[in-house]
Amino acid sequence: MHAVGEDRVAVIHPSAIVAPEARLGRGVVIGPWCSVGPNVVIEDNVELISHVVIDGHTRLGEGSRYFPFCTVGMAPQDLKYKGEPTRCEVGAGTVVREHVTIHRGTATGTGLTHVGHNVLIMANAHVAHDCWLGDRVIIVNNVVMGGHVTIEDDARVMGSAAIHQFVRIGHAALVGGVAGVEADVIPYGSVLGNRARLVGLHWIWLRRNGVQSAEIHRMRKAFFTLYPKTDEDGTFASRLDVVRREFGDDVRVREILDFIDGPSKRGLVRVARGDFSTAETEGA
Repeated sequence: MHAVGEDRVAVIHPSAIVAPEARLGRGVVIGPWCSVGPNVVIEDNVELISHVVIDGHTRLGEGSRYFPFCTVGMAPQDLKYKGEPTRCEVGAGTVVREHVTIHRGTATGTGLTHVGHNVLIMANAHVAHDCWLGDRVIIVNNVVMGGHVTIEDDARVMGSAAIHQFVRIGHAALVGGVAGVEADVIPYGSVLGNRARLVGLHWIWLRRNGVQSAEIHRMRKAFFTLYPKTDEDGTFASRLDVVRREFGDDVRVREILDFIDGPSKRGLVRVARGDFSTAETEGA
């Protein structure tokens, strides 16, 4: 047992190494062969199962769980990093599976790597420096992301996808397995392939999350107005104006438009040509 203040006791396995300066909340469990650095804050009811390394200026949110051989808050893989006291934070209820690596931020970036609440990061995934993951994101096995990637709430990234640095993945978007994503994915967008191409919207997520058929129908019309099956219907800018005028009062379409108008270093992912009607069966 390791006391950390009045009525605040953590259970620490004798083989674990926990710096005396680390701040541990009530109900924390630190299993065999774990290592916790001096600048770490672990909130209530966090569990480090075994062989977990937590380092740097890192905060682990309440009730989050960490499986064997994952590391959180280690120094970034950036040659410009010179040991600055940058940060890493993981939200409440998040699950980090085996061999995941989450690196802290850099002084030349935002200085913070952020993983939101109730996120699931499956085995062998890598979250690079200065990435920002929203709430309820699911990252499947072997996904890798470069630095400064943004993944918004409820997005899904399927197994072995690779995301280029500075890419933005919009709210509730779906990245298919083994996709190479080199540009931004619009909210609710669904991308497949290497290089990844936009094949539709994430219809399954929309249905499962209570979006009514009438709204989905309008979103479908807006999507195919913006991304027709051929390039014969004017320029992207002219089609964007049509969508703003005809569908801009729809909340979710407006979210897509605002994303497109937002700052970007990578531009938008290109649309695929052809019949991708089966793409709706991809993971949700």
